Amino acid sequence: MSSRQPTPPHRPDTTADRRAPGRVGEVARLFTLLGFIGFGGPAAHIAMMREEVVRKRGWETDQDFLDLVGACSLVPGPNSTELAVHIGLRRAGWRGFVVAACGFILPAVAIVLVIAWAYDRYGTTPTALDLSYGIVPVIVAVVAQAVWTLGRTAVKDVALGLVTVMSCLAWLAGVNELLVLVAAASFCAIRLQSRNVLTALVFVPLAEQAPHVGDAELWRLGAVFLKIGAVLYGSGYVLVSFLERDLVQDLGWLTERQLLDAVAVGQFTPGPVFTTATFVGYQILGVPGAIVATLAIFAPAFVFVALLGWITPRIRRSPTAGAALDGVNAASLGLMAGAAIRLADAAIVDPLTAAIAAVALAVLLWKRPNSAWLVAGGAAIGLAHGALT
Repeated sequence: MSSRQPTPPHRPDTTADRRAPGRVGEVARLFTLLGFIGFGGPAAHIAMMREEVVRKRGWETDQDFLDLVGACSLVPGPNSTELAVHIGLRRAGWRGFVVAACGFILPAVAIVLVIAWAYDRYGTTPTALDLSYGIVPVIVAVVAQAVWTLGRTAVKDVALGLVTVMSCLAWLAGVNELLVLVAAASFCAIRLQSRNVLTALVFVPLAEQAPHVGDAELWRLGAVFLKIGAVLYGSGYVLVSFLERDLVQDLGWLTERQLLDAVAVGQFTPGPVFTTATFVGYQILGVPGAIVATLAIFAPAFVFVALLGWITPRIRRSPTAGAALDGVNAASLGLMAGAAIRLADAAIVDPLTAAIAAVALAVLLWKRPNSAWLVAGGAAIGLAHGALT
């Protein structure tokens, strides 16, 4: 009779297993790959990560993965980047945290930096103008589609719909976006406690007069992007409203056209949408500006991920905190809508650009393709238009 013991059944990884030092390399390889092929924005990134870490590699169960997605949505910052570094932390400890962040972010930063250099050198050539003519209406459609899609989740009742509309109007009237977000959170928290909407409707502060600012300074650029990274909830497209207000309206460091081009670069390059900051920083202060803007906008996300284990259970246990987050999401939607209105005014200049935006929006709402394909189509139309005119 054989003395061999039966093979023990397979058991899932324990926390210690997941953080084994030998797994740093596989975390680095996976997220570097995703950093090069991660087109399509945060939703596409999350879908790719689920395919890789749940279905292919079995690092996480579906439930664990969903819990991570939910936890990352509770804090400000780029959700797909936060998810990547959180997975790296769980899989290989703090070294996994670092290599996941570098792998997912740095390829996109390098690509965007090259594009920013080329744009700075050749951006006013006729070919570049033709490309921009066709691309920027597509970007308006992408932002509008994001507003529509996210609105179905964020606007849960009439009161949140009112928050969205009022936030949009307040932003267009000149109210600082931070005040809009804080006021919306306060309104929804008060509403939960009092159940009296009328007593909380005075949530829109008076518009601020933006101070005049002279030449761009590196520290001020870093402060702008650090603020955005620390408070921006929801889709990465909310970034557009912050940049439009801070860098176009208040500081005058960018034009509407340059902002549209920056958003376009974020769309047709892989990796996080927040690498738009790399492009913007380069246009304002060259390579130092690109480095400072990139580090500043991503830094808060790393802090939030490190604190998520402590923050998440407390937020989930508090109905008031949950209501405040609902208000922040609704207000973020309003900010996106306001930015889309402003950008449309700059991008849609004739019937053809109006048609490009309308067709792109219809395709996005119907089929939801990768937006990079629509950007490429807009570029082709722009080149054809330039050749014929």
